[in-house]
Amino acid sequence: MQHEITTAAPLLDARGNIAEPGFAKSLLPIYRRAEVKASKLRLKEWDYYCVSNGKIALCLTIADNGYMGLDSVSLLNLEAGWEITTSPMQVMTLGRKDLPETSKSGVSVAGGKGYNLQFAVENGKRVLIAQMRRFGPEGSLYAKVTLTDEPEESMVIATPFDRDGHFYYNQKINCMRAEGFVTYGYHNTTYEFKPEDSFAVLDWGRGVWTYDNTWYWGSASGLHNGVPFGFNIGYGFGNTEAASENMLFYNGKAHKLGDVRFHIPGDGTDRIDYLAPWKFTSGDGRFEMDFIPTLDRKSKTDFKVLMSDQHQVFGRFTGTAVLDDGTRLEIRDLAGFAEKVRNKW
Repeated sequence: MQHEITTAAPLLDARGNIAEPGFAKSLLPIYRRAEVKASKLRLKEWDYYCVSNGKIALCLTIADNGYMGLDSVSLLNLEAGWEITTSPMQVMTLGRKDLPETSKSGVSVAGGKGYNLQFAVENGKRVLIAQMRRFGPEGSLYAKVTLTDEPEESMVIATPFDRDGHFYYNQKINCMRAEGFVTYGYHNTTYEFKPEDSFAVLDWGRGVWTYDNTWYWGSASGLHNGVPFGFNIGYGFGNTEAASENMLFYNGKAHKLGDVRFHIPGDGTDRIDYLAPWKFTSGDGRFEMDFIPTLDRKSKTDFKVLMSDQHQVFGRFTGTAVLDDGTRLEIRDLAGFAEKVRNKW
């Protein structure tokens, strides 16, 4: 079952649960922080952007997870096979980052000793700025990227958990054009993003999660025969009876998929090989992909009570995708990523 939300209404009911579980193609459910019934310690809000041209990627995060905040900058050289991630954390932010209640407008700001991040949405553009003095072994980083050509439709999902007051509200915007640069290191090495070959995705999340969760997420944006094409795939948490988050994007329009499964070599064992080829399959045959990894952006922290084990694997997708009208697209070497993450949080 895939229930589509088609009218604007409050996201949460009087008990702090999802009022209408399902998916939408724009940000129709209205999120208001004041309507969340859970403790401020449990509310998690984040803005995450990933910008890539298939050679270089820049990932930026501002997150307020209640009892802790996280700001993160990652620079990845996908051709040379290296990545640098620096993620300052804060204690008991409790919503003080005041992230916007909508992705459509506003400014997300975070900073600390030696760094600052700003994501501004205005006049149809998103301007991302990151500055960090102690970023990596070669010194500081400065990035400024402007995102344009935001598609008319995106992936929006309102996911309940089987527990009162718990929910996840998420939007993924694929296929935004990116223009800008990243400068890093003592020699001011500069990497450029040009709109003809550089694209970005936004992961905008607001919710109250249960304690122990594992999720799978994949995303890609690029061109297919000169037309913007991308996808969002994922599963693993919450009650998804009303809808999955799987969706294709073609020329600004969204095409809903049912179930999609990740086949990671060794998954389910203690010998997962994240850099071996993956496969993706769907129940209806509309999404069948091979994935050749090139770089695993991994991190693991384990404080026993709190734990995070993340593998965001970048690479290229090849296979077939079928639009709602039956049009079959043959995809070749589309740059993107796929991940498996487990959090106790």
